[in-house]
Amino acid sequence: MNRPARPLARPSAARTLLAAVACAALLAGCGGKDEARTGGDKPAAGASADAVFPVSLPNAWGTTKVEKKPLKVATVSDGDTDIALALGIVPVITPDAEDGGPVPEYKQRALTKLGAGKLKQYDDTDGTDYEAIAAEAPDVILGMNTWSMDTDYAKLAPIAPVVTFTDKAQADTLTWQERLKTAAKALGMSAEAQKVITANEKATADAAAAHPEFKGKSYTYAVVHPEQITFMSYADQDPGVFEQLGFRKTDKAKNYKADKNAVSLENLDELEADVLLMTYPFGDNGLLSAKELESNKLFQSLQVVKGKHYTVIPSENTLSSAVAYPDALSAPWVVEKLTPLLAEAVAGK
Repeated sequence: MNRPARPLARPSAARTLLAAVACAALLAGCGGKDEARTGGDKPAAGASADAVFPVSLPNAWGTTKVEKKPLKVATVSDGDTDIALALGIVPVITPDAEDGGPVPEYKQRALTKLGAGKLKQYDDTDGTDYEAIAAEAPDVILGMNTWSMDTDYAKLAPIAPVVTFTDKAQADTLTWQERLKTAAKALGMSAEAQKVITANEKATADAAAAHPEFKGKSYTYAVVHPEQITFMSYADQDPGVFEQLGFRKTDKAKNYKADKNAVSLENLDELEADVLLMTYPFGDNGLLSAKELESNKLFQSLQVVKGKHYTVIPSENTLSSAVAYPDALSAPWVVEKLTPLLAEAVAGK
């Protein structure tokens, strides 16, 4: 699923936001403990035997040239940290995406599997800490999941080769698979990236096969933002995890698009579908709370609500954020956590 135009932010971008097959896929993507590297005198974990260096990659600001297999990898966003971990690499430094809070479950699983303790992090409250990154003398800097590269690139490039997108618009449009493949090419790990993608696809396909009741059911996914209720599953939105699991967009999705996605309280019937999924990632800063919406008479009159085919996707455990911005590390975890919620909603429990 491509990133929407910032309706939800990853934890590092907005401080207020906050099954066994899927787990196996996650661990398969991370690699074994013996393969992990935390930097030092060995190449990045599992570097493909046929990787050829130097590698040159075009980007929106010029060309990135990686002369030899990287020994130490730094990241400038939480999504880039996830890319590294999914490939079995523990970065030498990362932004503090959790602000000192709990590490998301999927990330902690990867760290545990890799035999790593806490990540070395810098405070990114005021943006990228160039000095902290430079102090670690990285061989490459991953910047595939950031909106600040237009500002960062000129200051990061003198430190180490910066791996980022080829067009500024791709900050919002690249899929997690495309981000992973580009980063992996710079690391000499293209084969490993494909293994991660294949494992994640299998986790989703297996979950869909285990829940045939999902197939063909229409869904609406809506997010309560501070200024509006946002119809997220609009017609032109790329198919995401819901559709990969067998659901389809409601017919009303054609009435909405990226720049026309607000649902007024007078038009809550636009949310009607076989399954309704809501999330409240901004908490008290949202337009209204779950309790307030659920006490609305028009909302209560919806058939999907009457039939108990309505569920809330939690934000406290970062699930709603991971749904909005899936990546190589979180994607199988999203399937693992989301599938039982969807099953209950379809069953009307």
